[in-house]
Amino acid sequence: MATPADTPAGTRAETEDAPAAPEAVTLLLVRHGMTDSTGPRLAGRAPGVHLNDNGRIQAAHLAGRLEGLAPAALVSSPLERCQETAEAVSERLGTPVTTDERFVECDYGSWTGRSLTDLAAEPLWRVVQDHPSAARFPGGEALATTSARAVEAVRDWNGRLLEQAAPGTAPPVYVVCSHGDVIKAIIADALGLHLDLFQRLRVDPCSVTSITYTRTRPFLNKLNDTGEPLAGALPTAAEAKGDAAVGGGAGQAHRTG
Repeated sequence: MATPADTPAGTRAETEDAPAAPEAVTLLLVRHGMTDSTGPRLAGRAPGVHLNDNGRIQAAHLAGRLEGLAPAALVSSPLERCQETAEAVSERLGTPVTTDERFVECDYGSWTGRSLTDLAAEPLWRVVQDHPSAARFPGGEALATTSARAVEAVRDWNGRLLEQAAPGTAPPVYVVCSHGDVIKAIIADALGLHLDLFQRLRVDPCSVTSITYTRTRPFLNKLNDTGEPLAGALPTAAEAKGDAAVGGGAGQAHRTG
């Protein structure tokens, strides 16, 4: 005589009791720490831009805030300021850094290295501020291209980590260290915002933004979290004038952690 486990109903029960594979993945977006160029100049992809003393303190503080996590991956833009920020996290968490070129800074072309004050006088500045989806930097990259490659990278990592996750385990979490405009583009995509609205977002140095991607929709858990008191998140004098800082700006530049 067949036992309950041998029946189709029993088989279904065993399947229903089997551990389920995770269906969600959480991305922690981290912007690099301060450099001497962050804020006054558009560093872009210029080589040799390293964290300054303040940036190194910020990176160490960030690593401490992430302690206790076991990221499935720690991914970084190839540029030095991101690699150095990610290495501070790696040393604390024990997760190796993986470089992904798709999270590199926007190629600002001939705008690279110039001061934001000078750039604000360029005709293209208003396009970047008001209609960024149409902006292509002279000799460089379109912001729409930056957004597309970064979002595609997130989709790729989400799928890869979910495939690797074992049934019955917690949904994977991973960290990506990148740049202001790149992170803003990823957030805008998660919120269903048109790229022309991404300048409404603020992403400070060494801030953390948390997004959980599920089967149906992303959820924004935290945005631009620096672990500072609320007073430290008030707009800077430049931000209060209405224009967004191209590249992300320095935030509260006096912040040390």
